[in-house]
Amino acid sequence: MILHAEIQGKGETVVFLHSGLQTGKTDFVHQKEMLNKDMRTIAPDLRGHGNSESDELSNYFVDTAEDLKETMDHLEIDHFHLVGCSLGAIVAIIYAKRYSASLLSLTLSGVTADKPENWKELHEADVAMQRQLLDNEELSAELDELHNSDWRQFIHMGANENWYPFEYTADLKEIETPILIIVGEGNKNEVMTASKYQQLHDNVHVGVIPFGIHLIHEQQYTIYNEMLENFLHRNRED
Repeated sequence: MILHAEIQGKGETVVFLHSGLQTGKTDFVHQKEMLNKDMRTIAPDLRGHGNSESDELSNYFVDTAEDLKETMDHLEIDHFHLVGCSLGAIVAIIYAKRYSASLLSLTLSGVTADKPENWKELHEADVAMQRQLLDNEELSAELDELHNSDWRQFIHMGANENWYPFEYTADLKEIETPILIIVGEGNKNEVMTASKYQQLHDNVHVGVIPFGIHLIHEQQYTIYNEMLENFLHRNRED
């Protein structure tokens, strides 16, 4: 499917893939504002989010990566930088493994390579937090306004202990483009992931930002932006 996307600015293209229950419009706001002065930013609503309506989640991450390919083909964009966080980072990894030749660079945050030993406990805590989200009438109403599809389907998807596709995040094989991993020091699993990726792959750069955890592009956006802008300009198309 062709994804609905927010497109701003002119110049070399940077595509932002949002985190779960966000949209292209609501996520990576500070980053788009920074780059729009001399680059074109494209921020799709991933499958089932925002205006990209879908209730088909059975093969979510692979299907959404293919959605991105179809969308970029539709926009006639052959080469671009790809930036993703959390849900969007997983989609970005799968896309990059399949279509690495189309990428000028890849920036990831909020991703875990291997299943942690305490995954069961972590998952149970996430499920409990998601139940609170469902019980929050005000926030639920806001999400109803934000998404044309039923966003609750992602809560149900996440309730499955085996929902996270570690088979795709375990390594970055087949991705030849330069890669930047930005993590918050407070998320130890993501810090270990960044270290593992850097040890296994020569094309990986790592930035660890203090006083932040999973959504580091929001929590410490000034430092994140400096790292991202430097990386993108080092890998601009000649």
